Amino acid sequence: MAKNTIGKQRREESLSREQIIETAIAILDQSGESGLTFRALSERLATGSGAIYWHVADKNDLLIAACDTVVARTLEACAVGTTPKAAIRTLALGMFDAINAHPWVGSALTLAMGQSPIVRILERIGQQIRALRVPKEKEWAAVSALLSYILGVGGQNAANGQLALTQRGRSDFLEDLARVWSQLDPHAYPFTRSIAEKLPSHDDRIDFLDGIDFILRGIESKGR
Repeated sequence: MAKNTIGKQRREESLSREQIIETAIAILDQSGESGLTFRALSERLATGSGAIYWHVADKNDLLIAACDTVVARTLEACAVGTTPKAAIRTLALGMFDAINAHPWVGSALTLAMGQSPIVRILERIGQQIRALRVPKEKEWAAVSALLSYILGVGGQNAANGQLALTQRGRSDFLEDLARVWSQLDPHAYPFTRSIAEKLPSHDDRIDFLDGIDFILRGIESKGR
């Protein structure tokens, strides 16, 4: 009995938490959150579910760990800019691209409020806000505005991309949407109609950075 217990422990320890997380990321990228099951993990890793539970508590624990890995890599790849504003823009665009590449990260970040993935982003933004010499009483509002924008717009963009994939592709999706908007009541929706023709050719990343710049200008004006 003792030998069996020791053998089981060795098998479980030979499977690292990092291996499990990397496999989980691959499954999430391919099949989304619904595809991440311990059965799928067991098949990919050629092991039993008990060996996986040795390293992770449950699916939520694994989802947050996978999200944290993606966020950590993204922030590491975002070299510090020459100015605080440049650093914030680089971080923001890095997270935008990461959420677009891994659509499940958006919902995982919502699940992870107060935990490591969010705290990593919060700390990086907060350091740059302080470098901008924003008044201390305005720091949280500034960081919160940027964090909410990055996660909100990044998540919505990823969701739009997934929706477009279920149809005929991004270009056709936007052209169909532009057609619908252009036919709206001109008296009730004058603005929406006016931008309809721009939808098919707009650049999501440029629009996203324009929004970041608007927020940064507002933050700077409050700091004067």
